[in-house]
Amino acid sequence: MNKYIPNMYYKNIYEINYKLLKEKGIKCILFDLDNTLVEPHTKHSNEKLQKLFIELKKDFKVIIFSNSFITRLLPFKKELEVDINHTSLKPLKHSFNKVLKKYKFNKEEVAIIGDQIFTDIIGGNNVGINTILVDSITVKDFFITKYNRKREEKLLKELEEKKLFKRGKYYE
Repeated sequence: MNKYIPNMYYKNIYEINYKLLKEKGIKCILFDLDNTLVEPHTKHSNEKLQKLFIELKKDFKVIIFSNSFITRLLPFKKELEVDINHTSLKPLKHSFNKVLKKYKFNKEEVAIIGDQIFTDIIGGNNVGINTILVDSITVKDFFITKYNRKREEKLLKELEEKKLFKRGKYYE
């Protein structure tokens, strides 16, 4: 059951204690894109996100780490001036390990921030990096994500019954 439980849980990316991440030795943050940074189908970043990333890049290597294709990620790469990892196939380990090797980070130095347990959290936990769950920005989702959300709802009920995790009970 531990593979489903994030190390930290916040309402959204703007409430994350990034100072604490730095104190814990995090040097690289992998951000999921859809429903973590922006609503699905959104084609551009917004001013609030741009300001956050300007600040984050002072202390961290910031990478958008998404299962989306490169064409979806390129506008965000340009606007936010960050690296991207497209078609990541989360929760599989390959892309996570590729990023660790490419940027020469140890597992303890990397965190993934995302809104899905079955992709972001399981993937990060399987590789051994820090995992941070945030609530989805909206209920809008891509087709495959809707299927995962139904599975996630069932899992969340089970985790809550076992008093392992509760949606809406944030922690760091």
